[in-house]
Amino acid sequence: MDSKPDKNKWSKEINKLTPEEQYVLIDKGTERPFTGVLLDNKDVGIYKCKLCGTPLFSSTNKFESHCGWPSFDDAISGAVKEVPDIDGRRVEIVCAKCGGHLGHVFRGEGMTVKNTRHCVNSLSLNFEKQNLQKVEPFTTGIKYAYFAGGCFWGVEHLLQKIDGVSDVQSGYMGGKTENPTYKEICNGGTGHIEAVKVTYDASKVSYEALAKAFFEIHDPTQKGRQGPDVGSQYISAIFVDDEDEKATIDKLVGILESKGYDIATKILPMAHFYPAEDYHQDYYVKHGKEPYCHVHIKRF
Repeated sequence: MDSKPDKNKWSKEINKLTPEEQYVLIDKGTERPFTGVLLDNKDVGIYKCKLCGTPLFSSTNKFESHCGWPSFDDAISGAVKEVPDIDGRRVEIVCAKCGGHLGHVFRGEGMTVKNTRHCVNSLSLNFEKQNLQKVEPFTTGIKYAYFAGGCFWGVEHLLQKIDGVSDVQSGYMGGKTENPTYKEICNGGTGHIEAVKVTYDASKVSYEALAKAFFEIHDPTQKGRQGPDVGSQYISAIFVDDEDEKATIDKLVGILESKGYDIATKILPMAHFYPAEDYHQDYYVKHGKEPYCHVHIKRF
């Protein structure tokens, strides 16, 4: 999955960029530290993608990290996408709409309560000064759900087809090491599970509808495997973010058990999501195939 902007689709917008802006947004370059015009900006407003104009960050999440680039401990929901960096060590952040390069995201540094730093190039951003109340509509409706149901290729592929789902990303959750690789997970010992991060519009599709679909595209009764894929990384699990999500899952599990299903799906507390390597993303679309161990079976 190429995270670079489509030069045909965004040709007009790209042509309006300066060479320096193209170097950062298109070619994934980095501006020199402590030179960005937005580094010390303390005005109230929103930061937008310079290429497509999508709102990305609120000034309420900007903080002084002393790293040399504008830093934010959170992004506007659904606006920023995380992808494995080409160097294999860091996590790149791009505009979810156009794919323009923004910078990188770092966690575990303890700089804010959210323990997250989106390190962003000023050249990737435009700033719009305004009343904070205007920021809220951009966050309304966009939510995330996290499911694990065996090989993430099939789960990603089938959930992506649901109306209201804007993105599904394959990755790893629930382990004890940071930035795990596929090889490390397959070798065992990290404790991670193959999972997907679903970005959806709650005004178009509910969390319950997504969860029902999840229970119907894999076998929630299998333990320690999913079809031909055997191992702890292939277990059935749902990572819930709050009591409402947990209540929804408990209800659905109850319905399935009343129908005679011996549900093995684990309900786990929210954990950090690590995006999988690029070659795992959109696997079946890239190869023109359909899932070999995930099919839709009506259960509700």
